[in-house]
Amino acid sequence: MDSLKIVAIILIILGVVGLAYGSFTYVKSTHTADLGVFQVSVKDKETVYIPVWAGVGAIVVGGALLLYSSKKG
Repeated sequence: MDSLKIVAIILIILGVVGLAYGSFTYVKSTHTADLGVFQVSVKDKETVYIPVWAGVGAIVVGGALLLYSSKKG
């Protein structure tokens, strides 16, 4: 399989996943303190929102690359 087709399929999959979920959350450790035998850490939940235009754009670009690669070879 051509590497351009692989990139196109990955873009299409990421676009569909971005549209389906809309956001993802991860935990980020912000502060850590060592107090002798105790260790204190603060973890924040961060949410990243994926815009609709980014998901649609990834699908469109992936589809265009897929069409280009199939006509090329």
